Amino acid sequence: MNNYQTQQNQQHSQPVEDQLALAKAAACGEKSAREKVNALTHPLIEYQTARFCKRFCSENQYLYRCTLKPPMGSPRLDVAWCEWGNASYGWMLNDLSHEKRLLKYQGKNGARLFDYFYQIANSLPFYERWKDWRFGRKVHVPTYIKALAPDAPKVFLALRSGESIEIIAQKLSRRLADIETLVHSIICLLTEKKRLHLLDPPRLISISETVDDKQPQLIDREPELASYDEAIDQQEDKQRLHQAWSKLSAVEQFVLEALLIEDQDADDVLAALKQMQLSIKSGVSAEQTNRQQLYYFRRKTLEKLTTYMKE
Repeated sequence: MNNYQTQQNQQHSQPVEDQLALAKAAACGEKSAREKVNALTHPLIEYQTARFCKRFCSENQYLYRCTLKPPMGSPRLDVAWCEWGNASYGWMLNDLSHEKRLLKYQGKNGARLFDYFYQIANSLPFYERWKDWRFGRKVHVPTYIKALAPDAPKVFLALRSGESIEIIAQKLSRRLADIETLVHSIICLLTEKKRLHLLDPPRLISISETVDDKQPQLIDREPELASYDEAIDQQEDKQRLHQAWSKLSAVEQFVLEALLIEDQDADDVLAALKQMQLSIKSGVSAEQTNRQQLYYFRRKTLEKLTTYMKE
């Protein structure tokens, strides 16, 4: 048993009061408390890092050496290490155990600190935040723009979206002259810092037709976007599934996603349950759970999901 597992077992057996104290101590930066919190989050982060990285690895496994355990792909040993595995681990550790997150832990209904981390790590918002970080989907307003005026960030984002000054003034309930002055300040500051391109985000344009120079009014048309609208019945089915899925417990969601969506082997799922000490049957520990019990749990959970969808 390694040091991580030893510390995990010790924390699992502690009363909630002690775990509340641990969270507060770690939030204050106490070294030993931080080490214990890191040990609690380690199996969750290691598992989710592997899941997320594999899902979006693409050609990286052929170009770089993977840091996951076990690694993906088999590139030459002289190529550089892939940065995404370790970077994802660091991002998840910070997201799960930063000061504000630790101070929000309240131990309600006897929930352990590990349970608190587990719910966050297996939530959709956590996954979306990771994708925002991984693919840079968030638009961050520069601090020097924020310092211009209280409404400067809103004006910056509106300009970036292509809104006219008149519309911006109307939305913010401000005089047009005030917004014009603020826009001028923003453009001058971005130009000075050689960041004017921040107001021109990437756009999808049509390459299927040309614009006639004699018809300049066509230039102002909205760029063409591919339409992926689904049929109404498919949208309704997805909405019912989403609502039913949200009624399942975190463990039930994990098992279905691992076995059905990701098509993982039952032994790998059992190993993950054991590592995170998650029981799927009352009175049976994770270490004692076998494949037959796992498949039975999957079948009963699918039946439950079907029932929820019919409600």
